[in-house]
Amino acid sequence: MFERFTRDAREVVVGAQQVARETRSATIDTRHLLVAMLDGAGPVLAAVHDTGLAPADVAARARRAVTSGDPLDDDALAAVGIDVAALRRRTDRLFGEGALDRAGRRPARRGGHVPFTRDAKKALELSLREAVRLHDRSIGTRHLLLGLLRADCPGGRVLEAALHDAGSDVPTLRDVVERAA
Repeated sequence: MFERFTRDAREVVVGAQQVARETRSATIDTRHLLVAMLDGAGPVLAAVHDTGLAPADVAARARRAVTSGDPLDDDALAAVGIDVAALRRRTDRLFGEGALDRAGRRPARRGGHVPFTRDAKKALELSLREAVRLHDRSIGTRHLLLGLLRADCPGGRVLEAALHDAGSDVPTLRDVVERAA
């Protein structure tokens, strides 16, 4: 299937792998694909922008969703007498800046293959189906975005929430993306 990907679509897949490494993720999910797609260039960015979204803001939102993991719940910990701010200051002083946030995260992969999650594989498969449905010979970034929108996945949920906040919706984005060349 990857032989049908355009150069831009391949760059998204490679970019998703880089985002996964940067965020110390053990796998590539659809949020990594979304970040890589929106950090790139091309008709997808214009389509996203045309629905009232700032692509960089959506990419930042997806990146935060990837890196948030299981954040400390300051309010819940305060309820049992733990001052998270004081804990962070002490941890930073003892182990270096941001040590508490890094705790428990896997080390970044230096090289090699980062595997795709089932949802990411499904979104990539759906991008092929979108290309076939639109009678396109190759799979481009617009097909990747349409596949991501069809999959029930974390990246699609981030995008859907951003659309909702901007007063738009998935059908509107799909329509704009389908018209993009």
